[in-house]
Amino acid sequence: MNQSSPNPGAEYATSVQKEAAARGATRNLRPLKGLLPFIFRYKGMFAVAMVFLVVAAGASLALPFAGGRLVDQNLSAETLSLLSDSWGLLFGLMMILAVAASLRYYFITWIGERVVADLREAVYHHITALSPAFFEVTRTGEVLSRLTTDTTLIQTVVGSTVSIALRSLVMGVGALTMLLLTSATLTGVVLLAVPLLMLAAILLGRWLRTLSRSSQDRLAETSAFASESLNAIQTVQAFTHEKIDRDQYSHAVEEAFDVSIRRVIARAIMTGTVSALAFSSIILVLMFGVAQVDSGAMSMGELAQFFFYAVMLAINIAALSEVWSEVQRAAGAAERLMELLAIEPVIKAPEDPIALPAPPKGRVRFEHVTFQYPTRPDISALDDFNLIVEPGETVALVGPSGAGKTTVFQLLLRFYDPQGGAVSIDGVNVAGATPQDVRSRISVVQQDTTIFSGTVMNNLRYGRPDASDEEIVQAAIAARADVFIKTLPKGYATELGERGMTLSGGQRQRMAIARAILRGAPILLLDEATSALDAQSEQLVQQALDGIMEGRTTLVIAHRLATVVKADRIVVVDHGKVVDTGTHEELIAKGGLYAQLADLQFGAREEGPALEPAEAAL
Repeated sequence: MNQSSPNPGAEYATSVQKEAAARGATRNLRPLKGLLPFIFRYKGMFAVAMVFLVVAAGASLALPFAGGRLVDQNLSAETLSLLSDSWGLLFGLMMILAVAASLRYYFITWIGERVVADLREAVYHHITALSPAFFEVTRTGEVLSRLTTDTTLIQTVVGSTVSIALRSLVMGVGALTMLLLTSATLTGVVLLAVPLLMLAAILLGRWLRTLSRSSQDRLAETSAFASESLNAIQTVQAFTHEKIDRDQYSHAVEEAFDVSIRRVIARAIMTGTVSALAFSSIILVLMFGVAQVDSGAMSMGELAQFFFYAVMLAINIAALSEVWSEVQRAAGAAERLMELLAIEPVIKAPEDPIALPAPPKGRVRFEHVTFQYPTRPDISALDDFNLIVEPGETVALVGPSGAGKTTVFQLLLRFYDPQGGAVSIDGVNVAGATPQDVRSRISVVQQDTTIFSGTVMNNLRYGRPDASDEEIVQAAIAARADVFIKTLPKGYATELGERGMTLSGGQRQRMAIARAILRGAPILLLDEATSALDAQSEQLVQQALDGIMEGRTTLVIAHRLATVVKADRIVVVDHGKVVDTGTHEELIAKGGLYAQLADLQFGAREEGPALEPAEAAL
């Protein structure tokens, strides 16, 4: 069979993998702009959160001001009496602060949770719209890492870090304003430290961005490797490859750990540096403040008030510096997610799609089709390929591996578009219709059957989601699957587990045929539909296939020629071209490629066992 190759959309995925080991720093926060459309959906909630943030900040900023006034009053009996009269006011102020802070936290956190939920949905919806070839060169673990780990990081930042950042920003601005109102001179001394703080944040922030992105990439690679090996655990164990895989996984984990530790060190240095600069500036301010009090330029209460506001400003600047490091990590995660969202599906519906005619007839036509896979532009998988399949006709495609048989199926399903010529269904070029409309006219039985986790019933219903239980059972009976399903512990309610590992290859194949029967599409594609069956099961399933092929346009790919001798027409394909066509008897009489292949198989059976290499070459 012809092997699938990536399409242009998958080339981007290849570049993502190559860059994973040597990603540069995220030089700015532009990737975070991609989150704004998700946040702006909830402008009302954000506005409410801002109101409570301002209220809480105002209550906090009022406390140092009140404390400074008390110091200036020297706490005399009269001032104590005034203070006792204000207990209710102070209590109310604290209650306002507590309630406003709680509500601010709730609304900001809600926005974070909602934004990440929307982001995950958007990424998943977008990924499932990409061409299947994208996943042939993209490790599933890499995609899952972006869908889970990166979105979780953004969830932490948007739902928690942003809350802290906004609070610190408002409190810092408020504290700075109060500092200016209290003493412009001392505020000037405080602001001398700001350039140093900004320089430290910028320099250390760049270092941290590099390490944060690298850390996420290493985690993604670790997840991808684990996913790949666990999905093939039987192969791993059959080849006694456990120790090698464990060593490789351990190496990947250790690399991720080393990068994470470097990121932690960078963050610790950044936090310590900014905190040291901030609190050093406070000590310097106190030195000047005491001199101001000695000279009578300000009172002790004003100095105390100034001190509290300076501490408040330092604390919030330190908090912002710590938050900044988290924002850098979020920027890296957002960049990775935006990379996925930026991939445009190569196969998509045209702006003004043409509707396929109804009722469907199932006429298929390939007209002068030329196609090269993007990674092999110099080799034509199909070269001036012409084929017409009339409604209800059964046509078998036969030929050596790499001849182009599977490419015919992939172009008909519009997984790719040809570079030349046209593929049409019922007279409509499939490139002019929506992919969903085209694929809804086709049922497929693939050589490698996919079974999903869930019950037998739900797996069969994949063929037609709105099918009733009775229709599903009838499809299973027609596919000769009902016999083994009834022997399962819970029958149709039996949980199959991931990839249906509890079923044999033949059982999975019959379930795939039941899905095709249930779908009831006018065009049926059979890709080695009986390859995984033993002789007895093959005979039963062939009877079922004969039933559903009746009245449907059917294209069959088969290595075993015994399964296609009854086809209305056999098309021999070689090097992307139709080299011969006819019935089994006609092609045998011509003595061409088909006759040679038939002689290898049928002649071998007359003398002894089938020649596996000969069959594998078909």
